Amino acid sequence: MKSFSLVYRVGFSAAAVFFLTVPARSQAQVALPRAPQAKVTTLTEPGYFSEPSVAVNPINSKQVVVAYQVPAHIAYSTDAGQHWEHAANVAPKDFKISGDVSVTYDIQGHAILCSIAFNKLGTFNYWGHATTTNEVLIRRSLDGGKTWEPTPITVSLQPQPPGIPFEDKSYIVADTSQGRYAGNLYVAWTRWSLVDSRMVLSRSTDDGKTWSTPTEIDQKPGLPRDDNGALEGFDGAVGADSTVYAVWAAGNQLQFTTSRDGGKTFAKVKNIIRSGPTMFAVQDFDRANGFPQIAVDPRSGNHKHAHLYVTWSDYRNGDIDVFCARSVDGGKKWSAPVRVNNDPIHDGADQFFQWLSVDPVTGAVSILFYDRRLDPENKKTLVTLARSTDEGQTFQNYAWSEKPFVASEQDFMGDYSGIASFNNRVYGAWAEDTATNDTPPTEQEKPSAAAKDHSKDHTIVRVGVADFSSTSPSK
Repeated sequence: MKSFSLVYRVGFSAAAVFFLTVPARSQAQVALPRAPQAKVTTLTEPGYFSEPSVAVNPINSKQVVVAYQVPAHIAYSTDAGQHWEHAANVAPKDFKISGDVSVTYDIQGHAILCSIAFNKLGTFNYWGHATTTNEVLIRRSLDGGKTWEPTPITVSLQPQPPGIPFEDKSYIVADTSQGRYAGNLYVAWTRWSLVDSRMVLSRSTDDGKTWSTPTEIDQKPGLPRDDNGALEGFDGAVGADSTVYAVWAAGNQLQFTTSRDGGKTFAKVKNIIRSGPTMFAVQDFDRANGFPQIAVDPRSGNHKHAHLYVTWSDYRNGDIDVFCARSVDGGKKWSAPVRVNNDPIHDGADQFFQWLSVDPVTGAVSILFYDRRLDPENKKTLVTLARSTDEGQTFQNYAWSEKPFVASEQDFMGDYSGIASFNNRVYGAWAEDTATNDTPPTEQEKPSAAAKDHSKDHTIVRVGVADFSSTSPSK
């Protein structure tokens, strides 16, 4: 649910750059420049909110949408993130729970929300056991995110009694290229059963109105639990010639495959990067993970020359770090991993919950992650934005959030964050915990007028904006 798996996977302007400094473990001062023109807006009151996704409309870049759970919600902006409103009637009415949200814009500028929905989970982390009716569905907005069609569209429905497969961690990808299959939509997810986990995918060729029968795209099933060893964390990207690139985690490997026929068939899956386990414990977090993301620079050309980037996090260095690898030949060969967070190695600070975006206009690589480098006790968490303008070879780190939060194990923080970028403007969305944060919010961090309190829990969703227009020339 990402999880809900599902337990349930279910936003300060600064004209000038300033620095945050605190004593570090290395007895030196750690300083991060503030992300240029940073602005953070709080979208919700404290509740049971997590796992946001964010997208920018390539046809009208002032339109931005953020999805989050639970249940499925949408916040939208029509002025490039300066102000936010909440859309009505987003969650499906026929299910108690909806989450594992992802959002994209299609080639027509329609916003498409994907989520899962269910009434009852199976056994903890063994979702194929005793689970009941569940569904992968999408909802469309034909006006860029303000209003949403009243009837959800089914991608996959499991309607039988207990013991049926459980559909989990779905993610949507749109083909906005000028390629042969421009306009296609793809949704892939983990399908749990009693005996294994499989990566399945469905595609739409009619703007999401209908969806193909899900097909398995993995080479070999994974283990049947929502722990290490399962096939989890699908993410996809579409290149300039409509080639679909996909990654997910399988044990200590990141797996990769491609489709050149609009998602009808996929190449043989291959292991591209050996990682540490992609599910791990983080102090004061109920659970965390380093699921991979993939992005493509659409300016780089067809599948033979496509520049691809994959990010993930693992603890090969003891503490958890964020990594990035790149390919300049469409995924045939991959570079050695580059450490994205630039604090001293082996300093005991964890960086995790990363998400990746490549600016389709400039090619800049942006990565959002949770960051604990400023706390010797490795508890206080900030949100950091890393950016590369040399094709992922080096990364500059910027402070995005203004003050840290401390997580509470009783509050589910989710498995995902979100980031999107367009023409040097970057949007990030993340969850924070307010249970142990007694610092009053700044004026700009106070919830927007449209935010609503849906429970007595302590998690909130924030969206950040950063603008590199004056600092990073386009290539």
